[in-house]
Amino acid sequence: MFGLEAIDLARIQFAFTVSFHILFPAITIGLASYLAVLEGLWLKTRDDTYRDLYHFWSKIFAVNFGMGVVSGLVMSYQFGTNWSRFSDFAGAVTGPLLTYEVLTAFFLEAGFLGVMLFGWNKVGRKLHFFSTVMVAIGTLISTFWILSSNSWMQTPQGFEIVDGRVIPVDWLAVVFNPSFPYRLAHMAVAAFVATAFFVGSSAAWHLLRGRDNPAIRRMLSMAMWMALIVAPVQAVIGDFHGLNTLKHQPAKIAAIEGHWENIGNEPTPLILFGWPDMKAEKTRFAVEIPYLGSLILTHSLDKQVPALKEFPPEDRPNSTIVFWSFRVMVGLGMLMIFTGLWSVWLRKRGTLYTSRPFLYLTLWMGPSGLIAILAGWFTTEIGRQPWVVYGLMRTADASSAHSFVQMSITLALFVVVYFSLFGVGLGYMMRLVRKGPVTNEGAETSHGGPGQKRTPARPLSAADDDHHSISLNKGN
Repeated sequence: MFGLEAIDLARIQFAFTVSFHILFPAITIGLASYLAVLEGLWLKTRDDTYRDLYHFWSKIFAVNFGMGVVSGLVMSYQFGTNWSRFSDFAGAVTGPLLTYEVLTAFFLEAGFLGVMLFGWNKVGRKLHFFSTVMVAIGTLISTFWILSSNSWMQTPQGFEIVDGRVIPVDWLAVVFNPSFPYRLAHMAVAAFVATAFFVGSSAAWHLLRGRDNPAIRRMLSMAMWMALIVAPVQAVIGDFHGLNTLKHQPAKIAAIEGHWENIGNEPTPLILFGWPDMKAEKTRFAVEIPYLGSLILTHSLDKQVPALKEFPPEDRPNSTIVFWSFRVMVGLGMLMIFTGLWSVWLRKRGTLYTSRPFLYLTLWMGPSGLIAILAGWFTTEIGRQPWVVYGLMRTADASSAHSFVQMSITLALFVVVYFSLFGVGLGYMMRLVRKGPVTNEGAETSHGGPGQKRTPARPLSAADDDHHSISLNKGN
């Protein structure tokens, strides 16, 4: 069917589950740190706006965290079910790294998550804040180990091959492989960027509907300050990451650039747009800027970038896909930087919260960080092909011996279950976002806080009091 084989379906299945899963940890990483900042600011200033925002976003964090855990478990099982040959070959490296993630990060998160979500009125302020910080640190530690494992598959080192299996001989070299620092920084900052625009979009949605209060304004303000800082930083990290990729995975860079061959000693142009044709071995309808490819990728005006024709056809990534996935990521990154700069201009004019064109842009930029993460992930993983462990094991040799029918059935089941289960979860999370933060302006209530009496926080409750009253009336 459609020229696909069982291994193609296995790859599609893994890509499908990864695409769902990666969205949840990205928001979890960003929201955990955001919650730590909110609680820290509340403890320092006693401004109730920070407290109200903490309770609001802790509910969304709880739902998101749960979906991330569930989707992550499914991915782990796929290593054994669909990619058993890979597990047999490289399990001595990837297995311990994923185990370290569970022992150091997941246990840390699980240990303090309950206190963070349900201990607001049951523990002291310092302990509750400490718990929130520990959960935030746990998400970053989890990112550390996951990216270390994946980066080793991109740039493997610190091992020997004995009897057809990878045996680690230097764990420091394994963990801190050549691409790991760049990919860790790139992913962590991407999570902060994605969360900033998620929060900013939520604030813009409420402001456009006339709900203007200090909590909503604080959401937008903090999100735009974050975007202004981290979006340009991400561009710089991306540049260093590109240089590292050029050194260790030149075929990936050639595919990203849609660059097929060098002419004499001419510097490499940058192809802004075009359509890489893998069969014809050329990029059709190319729009080029002379010298710019060499300048961006080698930081010089005379050095050339490796070309796809320098590699055997069987070793070339699919340029058609990674060419465009990379441009989607970069294009959204430029829009993020523009949004941050526009927010500064509006802030100086005093119209940050009232400029409808800006608010509409911020609203529509809400999913931009997550889309950019997916595009970057596709670029990284498809650009690594045809290798599952770069230079050591081909993807074609890594899969389990399943039939086309078996893979078709399981893929169909994954699609149905994922869209049903996580569709409900995402819908519930969006319902929480639409409800907005509950403030206590004008109410005669205690300011509350950890260790003090206050209406309990309900991290998983989206029902308001009106809905509750209606249900009671119907019951009567």
